[in-house]
Amino acid sequence: MRLDPAHIARLGSLPIKARVIVEGALSGLHRASLHGASIEFAEHKEYSPGDELRHVDWKAYAKQDRYYVKQFEHESQLTIYLVLDASASMAFAGGGLKANDSPVGVSKLEYAGLALAALAYLAIQQQDKVGFIASGTGRDTIVPPRARTTHLHDLLGVIDRVITNGAVGDASPADALARIAEQSRRRKSLVILASDLFDLDDRTLDALAMLRAQRHDISVLHVLDPHERTFPYYGLTQFEALESNHVMLVNPAAVRREYLERMETFLAHVKASLASTGIDYHLTSTDRPLEETLLDLLVARSRLGPARRAV
Repeated sequence: MRLDPAHIARLGSLPIKARVIVEGALSGLHRASLHGASIEFAEHKEYSPGDELRHVDWKAYAKQDRYYVKQFEHESQLTIYLVLDASASMAFAGGGLKANDSPVGVSKLEYAGLALAALAYLAIQQQDKVGFIASGTGRDTIVPPRARTTHLHDLLGVIDRVITNGAVGDASPADALARIAEQSRRRKSLVILASDLFDLDDRTLDALAMLRAQRHDISVLHVLDPHERTFPYYGLTQFEALESNHVMLVNPAAVRREYLERMETFLAHVKASLASTGIDYHLTSTDRPLEETLLDLLVARSRLGPARRAV
């Protein structure tokens, strides 16, 4: 069953939402051969005495009435930093005049926060150390990496507060990424950034390149609203900047072509910049099922090769 992001957002607490997203993604893992440490398992084997019970796949047992164990290539504990861009541009959630009168979906902030919450849920279940940093909240919100089960409750509570308080300010994630680079010089980590990457300059891209130069493993979840990709506005429309007081009254038809060309140029620049430094890049939209976005990220990481996965 595919659940749209707006439906997931209306579920109960954040742990429930995270579990639903993870279960939706894991239900598709039988289509991929995932190899690597921790959050990427290789295959199943039938349970035999001495295997760790924490690796028993209870869903497989429910379907086949036999015990199977998830096999991992590496059991080294992974340190993961989840970085959420909470700057004001992430508050965008469609709106304006729409040709099809479709309802406004979740904001980029909520979509990105839910995706990172699901990753935290999955990683801590498999005993990885997970930390969290949100930029744009007035000052960086930081949760140090830990692996305890109780840590999940604390971490998801912080993510929930960031989502509830909303996106504010114009701070890019660059400073949060620089903080990780400073604190993690000796131990290589997996860094996952969820952001719209809307910088006036390339500070965030530069900070990501610096982390990659330190041999950290990096995945970028580039979150955009469908309206930002298609510009579906008609009639005289007032546009208000989210990170400044700038207001513009325009006829969308007069600027649509130039806007779409600039958007494609921006996306091409981001993709090329990240590819040049070997950073794993995923462009997604807030109307796409969250479990599909999560599955794409996990499958892509499984194809990076042992040198990239062993961090």
